[in-house]
Amino acid sequence: MSGSNAGARMSGAYYVTTPIYYANAEPHIGHTYSNIVADTLVRWHRLRGRDAFWVSGTDEYGEKMVEAAAKAGVPPAAFTERISAIHQRTFAELGVAANRFVRTTEPRHIADVQRILQQVYDAGWIELREYEGLYCVGCERFLTERDMVNGLCRDHERAPEPRRETNYFFLMSREFGWLRGWIESHPDFIRPARYRNEVLAMLRDESGLGDLSISRPKSRLDWGVELPFDRDHVCYVWFDALITYLTGIGYPDDARFAERWAAVEHVIGKDILKPHGIFWPIMLKAIGLAPYQHLSVHGFWNVDERKVSKSLGNMISPIAMRDRYGFEAFRYFLLREMSFGLDASFTEEALVERVNADLANNLGNLVSRTLNLVEKLCGGAVPEPVAGSEAVRALAGAARTAADAAAAHMDGLRFHDALTEILRFAGALNAHLDATKPWKAAKEPGGDAAVRDSLYAACEGIRVLSLLLSPFLPETARAIRGRLGLAEADVTAWDDLVRAPLAGNEAVQKGAALFPRLELAAEPS
Repeated sequence: MSGSNAGARMSGAYYVTTPIYYANAEPHIGHTYSNIVADTLVRWHRLRGRDAFWVSGTDEYGEKMVEAAAKAGVPPAAFTERISAIHQRTFAELGVAANRFVRTTEPRHIADVQRILQQVYDAGWIELREYEGLYCVGCERFLTERDMVNGLCRDHERAPEPRRETNYFFLMSREFGWLRGWIESHPDFIRPARYRNEVLAMLRDESGLGDLSISRPKSRLDWGVELPFDRDHVCYVWFDALITYLTGIGYPDDARFAERWAAVEHVIGKDILKPHGIFWPIMLKAIGLAPYQHLSVHGFWNVDERKVSKSLGNMISPIAMRDRYGFEAFRYFLLREMSFGLDASFTEEALVERVNADLANNLGNLVSRTLNLVEKLCGGAVPEPVAGSEAVRALAGAARTAADAAAAHMDGLRFHDALTEILRFAGALNAHLDATKPWKAAKEPGGDAAVRDSLYAACEGIRVLSLLLSPFLPETARAIRGRLGLAEADVTAWDDLVRAPLAGNEAVQKGAALFPRLELAAEPS
């Protein structure tokens, strides 16, 4: 693979965040997808040679939390602590946990929020006003007509409440022109382009935005971060929660803060585009920090043609999916099925069909048949390479094409296309075995060299495949390497695609099927 762009290493920091999840519900498919995307990006950039870091957390203040805690019959502090612990435990158990998990109730974060509030207040960005409007508890904010359909909140399908109160406002409207110019001059600032265009449309219609109410009076809500300049008010949860992206990398004085912030990418769902696409860049300007590098926005997972959410009662548990089908199968389905930025539909039938076609029939069959042939025809060890092998050259070219294409797709967060290219290479390896027929060559006089050539090329292709798959299917990649007689540790060197081919004589272990064919699980009784 020498001379290919695929062999080029990257360097420097890479910093990715997921949303700071509301601590009012246990993890579902939406949370899981965001975490899988972030985990895959971290593994991908580490493979490419970058120092990758990931921050996630739970958003624990606000009226929504008070409402959920009251329904559960416990104080908000106890309720949010329990839900936050479930999030942390679940994603650790599934192997998709962030490097740093920030709770908005933790002292370090509260100190950051209050420091920033005082800073922007002193700089003249905040003023006290009386406000009247329609308030959605689920969104924790006042709504405009743009946010509603038939008088109901677009996201929560509930009627907002009319409210009138005195709040502190962040004067973000004075920077709408700056933000428009920034977005227009940085085409990949918000991606995919449909969401960039959506934010620009919001900014053109300023009647739907205005300044941002960033406080709630304690007389109505006392579960929040107190304003340092007015102890009778608490901070609006969105102003509070966004600051976790700074807390998570040691704002303001951690030695790595500046390097990581300069390479930050926020991964979010489309329902929180406005806070991240409009509030947050202007907040950063007020704080004195450069805007983020990328805001990468994914669509919704729909079940029964409706967005997954607790309020709609159609959540999909990642633990239940792991127990039924295995987490790597679930992980693969989510990455392969959703075109990043668009909505996707989840059904267990679709999961079973996709995993059986791609992983059982293609990838799993390739590994199984290749190692079975090595056991039968080569004494259970990878044969030594044949000098000047045309088969090795041809498959190296196919590997190079797959690696280059996957890298290009990953630059644009096209996970499904990257996986398509990688699995196409697995298909090429299967086709290689079908064409060279080592089982037939073994029966022919002088066929030993043909057998060795065919099976070494296939094994070397599988080694490359394990490297390319390692960010997407880390457990599967480790298992493949182990079966090839290689170290099972996480692969972290993109250069290994070029510089570490199989030497030959590695003892292989066929093992059980990597991906046994799935059957649709029966509903639990």
